[in-house]
Amino acid sequence: MSERDLSKSNELFQRAKRVIPGGVYGHQSPSLLVPGSFPTFISKAEGCRLTDPDGNEYIDFLCAYGPMVVGYRNPQVEEAVERQRHQCDSGNLPAPNMVELAERLVGLTPGIDWTVFAKNGSDAASWSLAIARAATGRELVAMVERTYHGVHGWANMMHEGFPAAERANIVSFAWNDAEGLERLADEHAGKLAAVIVTPFKHEAFGDSVMPAPGFLDTVRTVATRSGAAMIVDDVRAGFRLDMRGSAQLWGVTPDMILYSKALANGYPLSAVLGNDGLRDAAKRVFVTGTFFTQAVPIAASLATLDYLEANDGIARMRELGNRFCKGLSDRAEEAGLAVTLSGPPAIPFMTFQKDEGSFERSRVFAAACAARGVFVHPCHNWFVSTAHSEADVDFALDVAAEAFETVNGQFEEA
Repeated sequence: MSERDLSKSNELFQRAKRVIPGGVYGHQSPSLLVPGSFPTFISKAEGCRLTDPDGNEYIDFLCAYGPMVVGYRNPQVEEAVERQRHQCDSGNLPAPNMVELAERLVGLTPGIDWTVFAKNGSDAASWSLAIARAATGRELVAMVERTYHGVHGWANMMHEGFPAAERANIVSFAWNDAEGLERLADEHAGKLAAVIVTPFKHEAFGDSVMPAPGFLDTVRTVATRSGAAMIVDDVRAGFRLDMRGSAQLWGVTPDMILYSKALANGYPLSAVLGNDGLRDAAKRVFVTGTFFTQAVPIAASLATLDYLEANDGIARMRELGNRFCKGLSDRAEEAGLAVTLSGPPAIPFMTFQKDEGSFERSRVFAAACAARGVFVHPCHNWFVSTAHSEADVDFALDVAAEAFETVNGQFEEA
């Protein structure tokens, strides 16, 4: 199959490199994809489809790295956004819909009594630690080793430019190591302010790992016994697994929950949710941002939640994800390739077992998919949205079958 024309996208990237460090930075850097096979920019998005500056269209299974949950330019969300935009967005004071969304989230979420809004997951995560520290008078925070909780110094996985002192009060344990967490808590008895975890392990450059039976229960028990806050970073998984918070899938109620990404279907918004025991600390810890209370993203969030509830969006994404994962597994087997499908169906990821962490085959696979109009990432988990249809999934599976053959041709494994 001939390569797609990416000349306009590549020209934009050359221009960008002259005025932006790296051209495109962070997790959107083209170096994480396959240069020459993927576009560097997107010009248009609608439903579950993207169009690049050269006019190439892709069915998108990355969903803007997670925010797109009910479809790009979802009509119900966009109508609410436009209605609010004509009233106010940024102002001297918040708009009334801030109260409405806070009430909505408190009403949805077991064990939660208050909500505060910000713009991104990094800010929400860092502020949640400050609340826990203010509430307990302690400084230490326990987190799963090598977990991504944002780009601030205490959690930044690259460390470049951040002094070691920013991580001085972070102690870590291994994912699914309940006994290790218990030992850590005993070692630092009376010193832990919080234990922060994601609902499942979903770092890039590795298979997703679900919580072992009882692991999240142990986190809950250890936090309670230690007098520490249990924080669930639901920034990535929130509103794709359970409307009440992802931890509810395992019957666990944390003290704080962090949301962003799918909270407002791509409009910039994050939230920290907490219980009454942390309310006074949340009042004392100063947090603000000129754009934190913008009314348009809040309107988008209310409409997104409405859409998910009215259309049983959680079940829909799970159903489509199961169809996608089973189809990928079947087609890989037909091609004689051993793959691992990991993560919940709504947030799937596929790796090649023979890659052994190198992602060489994944990169070939993803590039072959992109050339045929399907956007998947070689080393970051994927996402399914309510905007995908069975036909979209089936088209992607036909493309995947061809991409598996491309992998076989390059690595001669069949």
